[in-house]
Amino acid sequence: MSELFDSEFLKKLQRLVINSRIVLSEGMGGNRKSRSKGSSVEFSDYREYAASDDFRRVDWNAYGRFEKLYIKLFMEEREAPVHVFLDTSKSMDWGEPNKSVASRRLAAVLSYISLSNYDTVSLTSIGSRMEESKASLRGKNSFKEVLDFLEKMEYGGPTDLYAAVRDSGLKSGRGISILISDLFSQGSLEDAVKYLQFRKQEVFLCHMLAPQEVNPEINASLRLVDIETGEYRDITATSRLVKAYKNVYHKFIASTEAMCRRRGVNYIKMETTMDLDQMIKMVVR
Repeated sequence: MSELFDSEFLKKLQRLVINSRIVLSEGMGGNRKSRSKGSSVEFSDYREYAASDDFRRVDWNAYGRFEKLYIKLFMEEREAPVHVFLDTSKSMDWGEPNKSVASRRLAAVLSYISLSNYDTVSLTSIGSRMEESKASLRGKNSFKEVLDFLEKMEYGGPTDLYAAVRDSGLKSGRGISILISDLFSQGSLEDAVKYLQFRKQEVFLCHMLAPQEVNPEINASLRLVDIETGEYRDITATSRLVKAYKNVYHKFIASTEAMCRRRGVNYIKMETTMDLDQMIKMVVR
């Protein structure tokens, strides 16, 4: 078992569903409703019968073995594509608690939820470009691949969100894209969002920040070093400077929120001090 989670916590995730407003078409629905009629001939999996299911689809052989009602799932009902983009620039490997740890745990949980609900999952690490990816994972048995991918993830360099997302090879077709980043990017966030929406994605933006970025405590002469570029500046911290920083921070958050409202993006601001359960509830229902 990965150190990211224990088995008891994973069991709690199986009933959660990504809170998406879209209706997926052409057979890609998972546990969501699809506009497609009928069933594919390619069998995919079982799940327990729910009150809203067609009783004619109960598998009576499975009932005879397990004394529970199960229905068959076919490929068209399973493949709701969920794309998780994880910022792996150097600025994400910082903070206490560390942003890289919190963001990988969140990515793992969201992947597990999606796999448990018969969706397909693709993971992509992004920096100044698309770094690595793991595409089209299916079923809970694939979760080990998710954890292996996240545990081996390396952090370094700057971020260009637009260039990285654009070069990720995302195919057109309705789906969900989850972007986890501190948004300290050289490239345009709005351009990245526009590109994802052009590809018919519903976008969830998980803005991951360390508490030191939200409420910095600085009261001395010090050298500020850009963790991604190595550039530095010597400053004398004063209450006036801290106030100026907070003004810039609040403008940054407000402009991000405004863009997300304008574009219909699900914006979720998170701090690494939050419990993982709390983060999950902000994204899923």
